[in-house]
Amino acid sequence: MTTAQFFSRIALAATLALGVASAAHAEGTIRIGAAGPRTGPVAQYGDQVFTGVEAAVADINKAGGINGSKLELVYYDDACDPKQAVAVANKVVNDGIRFVVGHVCSGATMSAVPIYDDEGIMMITPSATQPEVASEKRRLVFRTIGLDSMQGPVAAKYIVSKYKGKKIAVLHDKQQYGEGVATAVRDGAKAGGVDVAMFEGLNAGDKDFSALVTKLKRAEVEFVYFGGYHPEMGLLLRQSRQAGLNVQFMGPEGVGNNDVTAIAGDAVEGMLATLPRAFDTDPRNKELVERIKAAGKDPSATFVMPGYTAMQVMAEGMKQAGDTKDPAKVAEAIRAGTFDTPIGKVSFDNKGDLTSFDFAVYAWHKDGSRTAAE
Repeated sequence: MTTAQFFSRIALAATLALGVASAAHAEGTIRIGAAGPRTGPVAQYGDQVFTGVEAAVADINKAGGINGSKLELVYYDDACDPKQAVAVANKVVNDGIRFVVGHVCSGATMSAVPIYDDEGIMMITPSATQPEVASEKRRLVFRTIGLDSMQGPVAAKYIVSKYKGKKIAVLHDKQQYGEGVATAVRDGAKAGGVDVAMFEGLNAGDKDFSALVTKLKRAEVEFVYFGGYHPEMGLLLRQSRQAGLNVQFMGPEGVGNNDVTAIAGDAVEGMLATLPRAFDTDPRNKELVERIKAAGKDPSATFVMPGYTAMQVMAEGMKQAGDTKDPAKVAEAIRAGTFDTPIGKVSFDNKGDLTSFDFAVYAWHKDGSRTAAE
């Protein structure tokens, strides 16, 4: 850890400890809940989302805020855990927060949504891809990321084009996000004529997958898809290579994190992942990318630009509604609007989902870079 990173983390800890209290005493500000994992095995995804959200808040406040009122973030840590997300959602309610960016993980988001829905709180998630997060009945829920039902078919199409006539395995972590996207991939691959020899779950948090690797070898699979997050994918990659299982692995955007390299080592080379397009390479985002880099953050991380977009859309909805207190009015403005954002021009369907979003297959490299898969 560098000296700058050390003091950055000290500052963050202070913000987390004092955020709610300071927000409670701030006058003339619009409090926005920022909910997601600040701790736990996938805290990196929370960091990505909040990097984007913080950049958006800085830009909005620099431009004068909303009708002269500045935005103020109030952080809540759910550790990507559904049970903790319930506690967080209830605290958001008790703190009088009316607008939330988050949650980050699908399982945690699904737990929080009913509480926000009952209490009339708006939520925009930049990262929860489980399709059932949003629905026509939940008028205050939006998302600025594509769905598993979008990226699953992208992965399945790639698998069909490369592995038709060969045995593959589809694994998942038994959680809503992982199992949901794995099921979409399995169904798409089978419909395309691919032999899915295994469809099996593992326990998130486990460290030893030697028995599963042995089972994969016995099944003589030539390709493995894993629906889940990077900690398990990294271990699967490393342990498979150590056991002589040298087959292609693939996962969803949840595995696309630089920490997968730290876990898997050289075994990560060539891992495939379905990811949003690289928004940081869009020339229109050049100045934003430079500002994020100047803050010591990585603008290329998967959920940074969707995080920025979520905050931007919420703020523009407030401006267009002429209201910063009534989520229903803001939601109506968002549903009726089109917004020019770092992820492109966006609009929302009747469920609160983006009307379009593109996933693509990328090859991950051990230096942390990614290239379009061949």
